[in-house]
Amino acid sequence: MRYLPLTPADRAEMLGVIGADSVDALFADVPPEARLPGPVPGLPHHASEMAVERHMAALAAQNLAAGAAPFFLGAGAYRHHIPASVDHLIQRGEFLTAYTPYQPEIAQGTLQVLFEFQTQVARLFGTDVANASMYDGSTACWEAVAMAGRVTRRSKAVLCGGLHPHYVATIETMARFTGDQIDSRVPTLSAEPDEAGLIAAIDAATACVVVQYPDVLGRVPDLAKIAAAAQAQGALLIAVVTEPVALGLIEAPGKLGADIVVGEGQSLSVGLQFGGPYLGLFGCREKFVRQMPGRLCGQTVDADGRRGFVLTLSTREQHIRREKATSNICTNSGLCALAFSIHMTLLGGDGLARLARINHARAQQTAAALAGVAGVEVLNHAYVNEFTVILPRDAREVVRELADYGVLGGVSLGRLYPRQPELSNALLVTATETTTDQDIHALAAILGEVLANAHEGSPT
Repeated sequence: MRYLPLTPADRAEMLGVIGADSVDALFADVPPEARLPGPVPGLPHHASEMAVERHMAALAAQNLAAGAAPFFLGAGAYRHHIPASVDHLIQRGEFLTAYTPYQPEIAQGTLQVLFEFQTQVARLFGTDVANASMYDGSTACWEAVAMAGRVTRRSKAVLCGGLHPHYVATIETMARFTGDQIDSRVPTLSAEPDEAGLIAAIDAATACVVVQYPDVLGRVPDLAKIAAAAQAQGALLIAVVTEPVALGLIEAPGKLGADIVVGEGQSLSVGLQFGGPYLGLFGCREKFVRQMPGRLCGQTVDADGRRGFVLTLSTREQHIRREKATSNICTNSGLCALAFSIHMTLLGGDGLARLARINHARAQQTAAALAGVAGVEVLNHAYVNEFTVILPRDAREVVRELADYGVLGGVSLGRLYPRQPELSNALLVTATETTTDQDIHALAAILGEVLANAHEGSPT
């Protein structure tokens, strides 16, 4: 039995108030080709619970799980070891069932967790302050662009060619509704990012320059040089970190002059999870804090002098007038933030540095093995745990053939940039502490076989 709480008269009255002719008019912004004229084709109208379970299990069995094969995927979502203690702690009832602290004075445990999380992110990013997390890295990136516009009262954002295309797409989607001008580019297959070209695009109308660190090809840009060029024009530098483990090995963006630092916290105990939920990280200079989106938890003392925590800043549209809000972010991925914070606590600063060195060593070992495969060229001069190789043919085909052998061999740039044929032979390879000697040997051996078979089968 369908549950329809509204009568036709109720719906007509609501449509009349908002000035819409029909419910369909509410979907005018959805392209017609993306709409379904009726039920999803091929699906039965009803099925038993057991039949649905059996069907879904059969579909799931077609997946190749990350832990069941040599795994070299990255590009913004990384496989790292998650300590058993993390899952044990986040599943405690007081954490698992907690929600947004709308009455913060009686949610001291939640506020303390968020306060500690903020401290860890600020230290990791090298920023003065950090907020209590956001949805994910891409939306945090857009929020940083919007914040830069409020700070500078400008509306142009210059995006580096090495910014992940999904982040670029998020920014461009939101900018359609705000009128911001987005100056974006695509990466070139060079060992070093095009910093001179990026700096040349900065002018007096620029609100911010957005630079991924390390970038989508695994290269490490010179943030200090870009920061100086941006700030000379009155613009802000936004640094984007999709792999926070890398910051155990390279300098924190805030220490290099970044005004706002955002990123994705998935690497540290959130897990791949088929793409989400993930965890947005956000830090900035203290002087910009009132323009920072999301929430900020602070420490204080109560009337008896005892340590306590408060919701210091919450400039969301749920709390203040919509036109005064800095964001409409309505959740802070609190459980993911807790997992991140527990993992960071277990590691400590020295542990994070050791983890990053292990990642780098595994990546070096992988790069050396691939460089020994006929027809393969390693692009990068410098990297942390992710680098790009150039193959003699389309990397998308190679990735599919590797998967047929049970190896998840990397992310093809042709998949990320389908309209850029000059990138089609590039493959982004990631190695972490979960990568074994056997994994590396399997990737190199099978890649060599796949490339050799293609060469033998080609016309002479």
